[in-house]
Amino acid sequence: MGNTVNAAATYEDLFNIPDNEVGEIFGGKLVTHPRPAPRHALATSMVGAGLIHEFGSRRSGGDPGEWWILDEPECHLGSDIVVPDLAGWRKTTMPELPETAWFETPPDWVCEVLSPSTAKYDRGVKREIYARESVGYYWIVDPLVKLIEVFALQQCSWALVNTGSDEQVVNLVPFETLPFDLSILWV
Repeated sequence: MGNTVNAAATYEDLFNIPDNEVGEIFGGKLVTHPRPAPRHALATSMVGAGLIHEFGSRRSGGDPGEWWILDEPECHLGSDIVVPDLAGWRKTTMPELPETAWFETPPDWVCEVLSPSTAKYDRGVKREIYARESVGYYWIVDPLVKLIEVFALQQCSWALVNTGSDEQVVNLVPFETLPFDLSILWV
């Protein structure tokens, strides 16, 4: 279950959390939650694998169809530090990976896979942070109910533009050229 520490958190506080937890800072508060459970990890891995295969490249540069797609990148967005399950940057947005262990350029796309300990943050404060930082697309995957929701940022707020469930094959922005078989996400 997520745990919030009330003192004003600093980046150094993240170094003191146990290895089996993920730490994030929202509005100066340190929030920790357990590492992903197997169903959560599988859904995250399968989304990432499909997208990396189709859109990823190890080459630097700015081909408009190529993306950097990464698992659990540490993103420093304003005063907040978030660790999305997956995030992607168009290579036209970020032609080179940073030399730091974190990213300061907001992603173009984020995917959060819900778990009981993260759902309120993924649907709440993190969603608000991503909108504030102009992340263009936000996917929320719920492996327990076998549902994916796709949001696009429109005039500084999220609009639900697509959903998929169970064993549907769907095309999801911003990767709409890839038919995505949702059955690979669920156990």
